[in-house]
Amino acid sequence: MEMPVPGVKLNPVEIPRDFRLDLYRGYALWLIFLAHVPGTFFNRITPWNYGFSDPAEIFIFVSGYANAYVYGRVMEQRGFVVGGAQVVRRAFEAYVAQIFLFVILIGEVFWLSHGSHALDDAMNIRILHERPDESIVALLQLKFMPVNMNVLPLYVVVLAVSPAVLWLLRKMPALALALAATVYAVANLFGLNFPSFPRGYWYFNPLAWQFLFVLGAWCGLGAADWVWSLVRSRLVLILAAVYAVSVFVMFLGWDRLNLGALIPESSLYAFGKTNLGVLRLLHFLALAIVADWLIPRHWPPLSWRVLRPLILCGQHSLEVFCLGVTLAFAGQVALVEAPGSTIIRLLVAVAGIAVMVAVSALLSWYNSTRVSFRIVADAAGAKADVVEPPAVGPALQSVGSGPS
Repeated sequence: MEMPVPGVKLNPVEIPRDFRLDLYRGYALWLIFLAHVPGTFFNRITPWNYGFSDPAEIFIFVSGYANAYVYGRVMEQRGFVVGGAQVVRRAFEAYVAQIFLFVILIGEVFWLSHGSHALDDAMNIRILHERPDESIVALLQLKFMPVNMNVLPLYVVVLAVSPAVLWLLRKMPALALALAATVYAVANLFGLNFPSFPRGYWYFNPLAWQFLFVLGAWCGLGAADWVWSLVRSRLVLILAAVYAVSVFVMFLGWDRLNLGALIPESSLYAFGKTNLGVLRLLHFLALAIVADWLIPRHWPPLSWRVLRPLILCGQHSLEVFCLGVTLAFAGQVALVEAPGSTIIRLLVAVAGIAVMVAVSALLSWYNSTRVSFRIVADAAGAKADVVEPPAVGPALQSVGSGPS
């Protein structure tokens, strides 16, 4: 006899996979790891050296797109409660990952520093020893963020509110976008942000970065037909390409010509990362428009083996991100102990990427071997149910009735 799960439909929600999302997320994760291991050859050729935006924008926009692409369809077929519950569960998983990552990172710091506190300041965790009780509470409140641990709290916050965002985007998309844009503008104009511990504010202001997440979610739900016609028009593509190339050329001469000295200090706010400066946002959107043209959904190289490592990492973005943070810190320590060695720096970067790919492949293999099963009564119990229904009936009713 099958033991049913009340209220659960067993038919899966079929969602065609868009491998571009995995590719972009994997690309962002590799760049985030390399950004946390400074001084390598790869740092010189990474995008943030030639533009305002960086991998953080890719990660948040694609997360919003993927969240709506998957759970928006779940809401459509299973209802708001079921779809929203799946999103909240994902947000809780990210929250737990942040807590576990903190614990692992503290142990890593203690081990690599040989029990001393030499690395506490570098990782922004000295306050943990000075005010441990307040630090733990702040950690649980997502206010205490050691170095390189400030992306996941943003991800948790935008995911936690996304059920309401997805509902509003499906019902009244213009209102949802207007509200997100208003919150973004107010956060930038009045400097609104979440407080962090022990002082200051969040490095990634959720009130500002939610706008990029909502834009991604809107696109993930399909946006409007006129939007895609506009974005994919030749005029918009040319304007986006011109803007991206202009920024690229400007960054080439930024240091050589000391262009930073020519820009008023007040306008530097438009490039800022904390509040997702408007020029930074426009730069990412320009790159996204060009990328959409260069890499269509059925782009043949997506099936090539050479891109498989990136796609694998993107398919396990939460696990790979956490792994990348721990590997990056170990790499930083290795570089400190071997200063000036180009070979060591190259090996650290390559080894870190290799480990991330290997773990992603392992997780994919594990998922492919996972066995689905349903709990059923044993043969003796089934026979007893037929032979002696009065004795077995009450016991089965206490578990739940269902087809035999």
